Amino acid sequence: MALYLLVFGVCLLVIGGVLVILMTVGTPRYRTEPNDLINLFDKALESSISETEWNAIIGYPIRHDEYLESVRRRASHLMDTHGRHWQIARSKPLLNQEGYAELKALRDHLAAHTALRQQ
Repeated sequence: MALYLLVFGVCLLVIGGVLVILMTVGTPRYRTEPNDLINLFDKALESSISETEWNAIIGYPIRHDEYLESVRRRASHLMDTHGRHWQIARSKPLLNQEGYAELKALRDHLAAHTALRQQ
């Protein structure tokens, strides 16, 4: 009986400790900043990005900044309309020529907006 109570007490202590730790630790959050999007656009313009990396950042909604969310949605729309899905593995650019020009304009606009915001 004593062994049963000892095992029960240790299990209760371990499970309780794990629950306390899980309740006090916050959920990790990823905040997309303007420089993250600028770096992503630069890599896409240089054709040195994978479609997976593009989708990982562009597919994640930005809830803390409406302007960045609109830029993200615009970039997602560019990929939907001008994207070359599955062709980057063949060393082809992520976007066609028209999409490339629009992404460059979007990148320049975001860089100018970020520079004005930092001043």
